[in-house]
Amino acid sequence: MPASDRSSILVTGGAGFIGSHTAYLLRERGYPVLVYDRLSNGACPAALVEPLVRADLTDTQALEAAMREHKVEAVIHFAASIEVGESVRAPLAYYQNNVAGSLALLAAMHRQGLDKLVFSSTAAVYGNAAFDPIPERAPFAPSSPYGHSKAAVEQILADHCATGGLNATALRYFNAAGAAPDWGLGERHQPETHLIPLVIQAALGQREQVSIYGSDYPTPDGTCVRDYIHVKDLAEAHILALEMLLDGGHRGYRAFNLGTGQGLSVRQIIEAVREESLRRGDRDFLVEEQARRQGDPARLVADASAARSALTWHPHFSDLQTIVGDAYRFFAELTP
Repeated sequence: MPASDRSSILVTGGAGFIGSHTAYLLRERGYPVLVYDRLSNGACPAALVEPLVRADLTDTQALEAAMREHKVEAVIHFAASIEVGESVRAPLAYYQNNVAGSLALLAAMHRQGLDKLVFSSTAAVYGNAAFDPIPERAPFAPSSPYGHSKAAVEQILADHCATGGLNATALRYFNAAGAAPDWGLGERHQPETHLIPLVIQAALGQREQVSIYGSDYPTPDGTCVRDYIHVKDLAEAHILALEMLLDGGHRGYRAFNLGTGQGLSVRQIIEAVREESLRRGDRDFLVEEQARRQGDPARLVADASAARSALTWHPHFSDLQTIVGDAYRFFAELTP
């Protein structure tokens, strides 16, 4: 069926970082999109294209009315709190938003006869995994309430799918990064906690310095290593997973890792931003080493071979230079 003939795709959290890029790309592909977001954490103004429902997932009356009015046929579920450190300080809030919100969504879908869901999960479900790179078969061992909340939702999805009432795909992505400046989209969290935006803000003179949290990890340069994946590649993966569900190519429950298979350290990211800053004629910046943060694993790198095979997904924008260049351009264009 052509995309233009389809009913709406509901994108929860569709005004957030990854959700906004996915909603934009869906529209570019001809899908009618309904964004559902409570707009609580630095939403991207460019993503707020009608139709938008501003409400919480636990407002089931608003949620189900939106599903009926827009003839929703499938859901991509991004809506969640995502900061590891904050989850350690406020675990109940994370379980309420991430788990209770997801339960409310699933109940509403069930009442409306909807059985197709793509779920935004995370590599944080693995914690300090013994595998390198990490495959989907690695056991769950979250090291933060955030990771536990995502693992709990995955278990709920698997159990619900086992009854035949749902077909769902969970995408466990590693470190989302980059931006789409030509779309007017990028990271705009309030407050910002992600590494690349923080370093770019320092290069643009918007903050005094950059902090490295932990320089004594068992990694080549002592700093944490992560698998950075461009947000445009993540958006593409969500659409591929959605299309597999819509076309009947997948039933039941399945999870895929999304990453490049290449790890980059905190120091490597900082140096890449410094090089981009100096190339543009911007400023150098101070780097301060601080103690480790609770809940940060030393190394997280994906084995994403299953996604490449089953979804025919291949990252096209996730080299370090493109990630940093796109993010830098986005923030530079925001600066007066």
